[in-house]
Amino acid sequence: MASTLSNALDFFRDFGIFDVILPFLLIFTVVFAILQKTELLGKDKANLDATVAFVIGLLVVAATKVVVIINEALPQIMVLVIVSLSFLLMLGIFAKPDGTFFNDLGGNFKIGLMVVMTLAVVLIFLGTIKTDDGSWLEYGWNYMIDYWSGAVVGSIILFIVFIAAIFFVVKGSGGGKSKRGE
Repeated sequence: MASTLSNALDFFRDFGIFDVILPFLLIFTVVFAILQKTELLGKDKANLDATVAFVIGLLVVAATKVVVIINEALPQIMVLVIVSLSFLLMLGIFAKPDGTFFNDLGGNFKIGLMVVMTLAVVLIFLGTIKTDDGSWLEYGWNYMIDYWSGAVVGSIILFIVFIAAIFFVVKGSGGGKSKRGE
């Protein structure tokens, strides 16, 4: 037997709260905040920023495939946020009482943690974008498995090695900063 709260959620789902109103509010709020913060359209142009954010929000809601992607990806990203928060709470147990643990972490660990979280978000979105044969993530994984010895995968690996080598060479030389005048 369904509970009253479950019935209310079913009513909201049938009414379109989750497919129209909440995605619109999310997109409107994010776009409006970005426009306000960057002052892209000019200073003291809140009405113009709101109008642009309103139009972009309506266009996103009109594109039902985008709404489906948002509705599928955001809950998974929230799970990632909860896992990240739990991880940081566990690390925080060993933190110094007079400072925050994340600020005391080494630069490489912070960068590594941010890269892993960004990669996880990208993989979540690739997994939620559907095609006729599955998702973009499944397509990419199957392509990599089928053509692992192919020129494309070899080129990607070589590109990653070159980028890593350039990163370490530039970082080792002080990031390109001149030592004159010290």
